[in-house]
Amino acid sequence: MSAIAQTQQRASSFLRLVQNNPTLGVYAVLVIMLLGCAIFVPGFMSSENLINILQRSVALSLVSFGQTFAIVGGSLDLSVGNAISAMAVMTSLVMAGRVEMMIPAALLALGVGMFIGLLNGLIVTRLRVNPFIATLGMSLFIQGVLFSGFDNFAGSVPREFEFLGYSTVGPIPVGVIFMLLVALGAYFLIRYTRFGYHLYGMGGSAEVARLSGVRTDRVMILAHVLTGLGAALTAIFITSRLRAGAPWVGQGMELESISAVVVGGAPLSGGRGGIWGTLAGVLILSILSNIFNILNVGAFAQDVLRGVILIAVVAFYTTRARR
Repeated sequence: MSAIAQTQQRASSFLRLVQNNPTLGVYAVLVIMLLGCAIFVPGFMSSENLINILQRSVALSLVSFGQTFAIVGGSLDLSVGNAISAMAVMTSLVMAGRVEMMIPAALLALGVGMFIGLLNGLIVTRLRVNPFIATLGMSLFIQGVLFSGFDNFAGSVPREFEFLGYSTVGPIPVGVIFMLLVALGAYFLIRYTRFGYHLYGMGGSAEVARLSGVRTDRVMILAHVLTGLGAALTAIFITSRLRAGAPWVGQGMELESISAVVVGGAPLSGGRGGIWGTLAGVLILSILSNIFNILNVGAFAQDVLRGVILIAVVAFYTTRARR
């Protein structure tokens, strides 16, 4: 067999492997991006820049991990952005700069996040409201309440609470370590539990899952509760970084998290995707943003390019699914 034939055979085998394992394809794109940036973008591979990319990926990763549960189950959550803002304000107000209030404030934020997710899940399952409308309505409700009382930074956090946002273990930021620990926990939950198995089944076909004995309403409610939990973790991290809460800190993160999950290989129809694919999607978006900043691309041009890339990715996944 000639060298050309062997190369074609290997390429064909790799393409089949990527088609059967979308996450592998996403990481292949990520590696290609890194290699291209290392060659063509000056200063990209410096340790400071790479750590900066990882640090900037933490908040989006945390909320995207939660969003993954909803999207894999065939739903989504548009309320996470305003929920993050509300919980950030609440956390900083409860702490009010006092060390002894750090744990109560964090626990309160986690509880409120899960409660918002519970409400979303109940509206979707009990009232049979489309997830897009249900979570959009919840987002507008939270936004109205939040902006009626706050228009600037509120509260403060003690210096000890900044540990999560600014401390490092060697060269690695604590926030990045926290992100990876959350990723491991979410991966175990979605891949090695009965809940995760049912979630994938429901995302593939809710009716088939129901006829198979899966309590689809409970699975959907739990998926939204976990999405709310991801939003709460994001709010806690952002509050640590900003040293206070503000009513706009989470704006746009609902769409960014959905984009990260989709870029990571999960279709909006549900049934596929995973935590590691979502993490790769977050890193791809963070690298793109970093490249734009290094090359001094304007903010509006960045939005245009992100939109084109997102449409291209979704079109690619749709074409592959049809084939």
